[in-house]
Formats: sequence, structure tokens, C-alpha cells
Amino acid sequence: MEQLQWLAVVRHGLSTGNVIAEAAETGGLEAIDIPERDADVPLSDTGRDQARAVGKWLGDLAADERPVVAVVSPYLRTRQTAELALDGSGVPMVVDERLRDRELGILDLLTARGVQNRLPDEFARRARLGKFYYRPPGGESWADVLLRLRALLRELREDHPGGRVVLFAHEATVLLVRYLAERLSEAELMEIAHATTVANCSISSWRCHDGTLRAELFNEVGHLHAEGAPATRQEDVDAEPV
Repeated sequence: MEQLQWLAVVRHGLSTGNVIAEAAETGGLEAIDIPERDADVPLSDTGRDQARAVGKWLGDLAADERPVVAVVSPYLRTRQTAELALDGSGVPMVVDERLRDRELGILDLLTARGVQNRLPDEFARRARLGKFYYRPPGGESWADVLLRLRALLRELREDHPGGRVVLFAHEATVLLVRYLAERLSEAELMEIAHATTVANCSISSWRCHDGTLRAELFNEVGHLHAEGAPATRQEDVDAEPV
């Protein structure tokens, strides 16, 4: 099967949920008071500015370097990011539920302190199993998310052989696509995850050389600075320490 020519992942812009979650974590709270369900959390004003900066970056690409399709998580914050970034570009946008954020189940809307205090058994089980394999009750492990990403990427290779594809998704997606594209081990992935908070509206990309995707950009935010948009690094609502 022919490889994609170019693959990029854009994390969504700063959301209202990111702002609330950071305040809860830094304030030592146990719960995160987000009124919407996760799928309905919108972009903040800063997130909108970041998304427009991605649009400028895409618009500056040469015609033969621009993506042929954008595949987007169904969550509101990612759809809004893609819509602003792709406005006027002519790049078709396809929503695919396999790009949704990781589901946290029983840990949803709890801070790290909240998990430790309210669910000590889960806190201990998570620490023993590690982030890659730990599945919270009602939720997903990173390995679970990888199953849907593998299926999506295989389908994209079949539908767009030698094509250029951009994904608009979430923090974990960026790390897990890197895991797949670069054929990392669990240990290598965890080392990167420990050292990296994926920035809102950052760009990570890989280009095909001799049939293999090679890293081009990772967590790049130069386009944000160029357009005067803040490079925020608030983590998604995920209480787990990596």
C-alpha cells in the first residue's frame, strides 16, 4: 500500500475547557466545573486567533504542498479550529469520530488531586499499569485510541495514495500519531510525553521518503508567533500524569 506523501496533525486551539481545567488544577480543586459535555466545549477567543494563524500558515504553502483533505474530530473545539483554519482554502473537510479525544470514563472532570482523593484504587491501578495501558472504567487507554487511529490512517492511505492529509484533533492524537508514524516503542513514546505539552494549534508533520514517513515538524508554534497569537500549552482535560 502506497504511503501518504505528507501527514500533519493540528491540535485544536485553546478551548474554554482548557482554561477552566488549568484553573482547577492550579487552584488545588478536585473537580473541573465545565458546563458542557466534552464534545461540546467551544474555542475561547484566544483559540480562534490561534486557528486563524494556522489558516495563514496553510495559505502560505505552495499549491502543490497544500493538503488535499482535512480530517477532523467531531468535537466542537476541533471543528471550529478546522473551519477557521480552512476558511477560503478550498480544502475539503471530513469529520471522523475516530479522531475524537480520549474518553476518560470515571475520571472525567476530575483533577489529579480529585482522582487521588476520590478514587484511590484507580489512582493506584493507573500508577501500576502506566498511561499506555491503563483503561479507566467506562473510558479508554492510549492503546485503545491507537486502534482507531490505525484504522483511520490505513483508510487514508487507501483513499489518498501519495496524497497530503491534515488532521485536526487533540493533544493525545498528536503524540499517538507520532508513535505510529515513527514506529516508536512504548518507552520512547512515554519519554516524549513526559517532556512535552502539546501546544494549542501547534503543527506536527511527517513527509514520505523512500516509502517511510519521516518527522518534519513537531509541536511547532512559529506560525502563532508570526501572527501575534499566544502559544498556549494548557493540557486537555485528562487528570493522568504521564
